[in-house]
Amino acid sequence: MNRPLPPVRLRVPTHEDAVAWHRVFDDPEVMEFHGGRPAELSVYEELTARQRRHDAEHGFCLWTLLDESGEVIGFTGAQPWPRDWGPVGEIEIGWRLGRAHWGKGYATAAAREALERVRGAGVPGVVAMVLQGNERSIAVTRRLGMERAETYPHPALNAPALCFRLRFPHSR
Repeated sequence: MNRPLPPVRLRVPTHEDAVAWHRVFDDPEVMEFHGGRPAELSVYEELTARQRRHDAEHGFCLWTLLDESGEVIGFTGAQPWPRDWGPVGEIEIGWRLGRAHWGKGYATAAAREALERVRGAGVPGVVAMVLQGNERSIAVTRRLGMERAETYPHPALNAPALCFRLRFPHSR
């Protein structure tokens, strides 16, 4: 399947994007590997505010993902791993899309753009944490050239968390 990837645009999340993320992710299928149920609006308000701080401090964040028409369809980007288990101290790349946008290449296109931005910010490599069974996200890691590394027991969910790694070639 070598179809062209769709055009995407990434932007630092605005306060208004918290509402858009809440709407787009208000779907049990979307949240299956993220705790199983949709989060409250306040979770996205805090998350978008934290991402604006990350961008200001690090030059990267979880960016709002827009399709070719300018519609918010999810997020992708990177942030320091935020938990006290797993790849502590690493930079994690991640993505989440609304159900209507799955299977169209948006996650791969956006993640590739995010990798370029993160690499440009001087990050030597990234990890992706994916719950076992999340075949869609595992497929994206493969398309990005990531390799499976460690497996961690997830402390809250009854599934192993797979850690994929990508080191950037030295470019300077």
